[in-house]
Amino acid sequence: MEEFFEALSTIMFVLLILVGLASGAIAGVVAGRNKALYLVMGVVGAVALPFVLAALGIGVLAAGGAIAILMAALVGAAVLLMLVALLSRR
Repeated sequence: MEEFFEALSTIMFVLLILVGLASGAIAGVVAGRNKALYLVMGVVGAVALPFVLAALGIGVLAAGGAIAILMAALVGAAVLLMLVALLSRR
C-alpha cells in the first residue's frame, strides 16, 4: 500500500509541474517576451501553493482530491505569473 501512495504522490507532482508549464506557456505567449521566466515561475507557483496550503493545515485539498489540488496549483501559478508580469513591466 505504501508503494501505491508513493506512486500517486509522484504522479500528482508531475501533474503539478505540467499545470505550471501550461500556465507559463500561455503567459509567455500572451506577454510575448521572456518565455523561459514565465515557464519557471508557472512551475514554481503551481508546486508551491498546494504545499503552502498543506503546511498551513488547510485540509480542504485532501477532501477535494486531485482536482482540488490541481485547481489550487492553477491558482498559484496564475497569481505568481501575474505578480511577475506586474514587476517586469518597465
